[in-house]
Amino acid sequence: MWICPQEGTIRKGVIQVTAAERLMDQFRQGSHTAVAIHDPSNMFYLTEGYTGEGVVYISENSRVIITDFRYTEQAERQAPGFRVEMTERGRGHNKILAELAQAEGVTELRAETNYLSVDDFEAMRGALGEEISCVPLNKAPQKLREIKTPAEVVAIRKACDITSEAFDAILPKIRPGMTEKELQIELDFTMLRLGADEFAFDTIIASGENGSLPHAIPGQRRLKAGDMITMDFGAKVGKYCSDMTRTVALGQPSDEMRKVYETVLRAQSMCEDALMAGKTGAEIDRLARDYIDARGYAGRFGHGLGHSVGIDIHESPNLSPNCNEVMKAGVVITVEPGIYLPGVGGVRIENTCLVKENGCVPLTTADKQLIIL
Repeated sequence: MWICPQEGTIRKGVIQVTAAERLMDQFRQGSHTAVAIHDPSNMFYLTEGYTGEGVVYISENSRVIITDFRYTEQAERQAPGFRVEMTERGRGHNKILAELAQAEGVTELRAETNYLSVDDFEAMRGALGEEISCVPLNKAPQKLREIKTPAEVVAIRKACDITSEAFDAILPKIRPGMTEKELQIELDFTMLRLGADEFAFDTIIASGENGSLPHAIPGQRRLKAGDMITMDFGAKVGKYCSDMTRTVALGQPSDEMRKVYETVLRAQSMCEDALMAGKTGAEIDRLARDYIDARGYAGRFGHGLGHSVGIDIHESPNLSPNCNEVMKAGVVITVEPGIYLPGVGGVRIENTCLVKENGCVPLTTADKQLIIL
């Protein structure tokens, strides 16, 4: 039994407005509007717990998960505030969606046109009929997800603690002769052993000349003395991600790579110090880019400075030259400058940070100074 939007959910005497209610608040002044959610991350967020497949239908008066037999019991357990409608032969997701919308006199269904394929969108629109118009949802759930709740921050912080601890634990195991793939396996296993539910993304290990590849795939290259080794990895806890990168040296690095490391570390630290509510993503990105360029590495930092992190590993807003969005307190975002020298190697240093009114708090706490193994 779900609580109506006007009442909310009562916890310890305080009315808590749900994510679904906050979404519908945006549409109450217009026509009879409902929302269809297909993106699994948004389904999880708006139901506050459902991790299965299907479609979520939200209107002024209804909260419904449409799914098949495999997930009905799971949906009832994970999202007790939602009614569950089970599909069956001849009555699929789109037919049930149409039945719900037509019964409530819905005239406008907002859909995730950024997520659905053209074929899936057309099939849904065909099932709804001509009386109900389908319009883009325009990533409204993603906008709600930008500001993390205290509970979300707790989950992300725990995931970040695991990555930081895993980094410290893996250092003694790095040795000449082991392959990048072997190092990835050790690091992934360590995160699981420390309590990660799963990985936030495929772990990146880039050693020696492979360090110039920002998204290098760990392979059979063997680590050797003098290598810089970049490790980019993240854990998931309670469906929330962490993201961290550290670059270490296996034996004494070259003078050039020491300079690269010092440059990246300075750029990362100065941007972290400047990050706060009220700054735009472009402003913070420019600090790193101008400093790296001035140190003689113009054109060798080719990606954005950072991205928000949450249920998905890449969320909005970003720290990039094209992001003029003003940062708000509660955003969780990475700060990850890098320098990449083809044929030589590279360095990237990354923290996941919580934006505050007057600064930011790094949630990843592993040492950023150059570690020589």
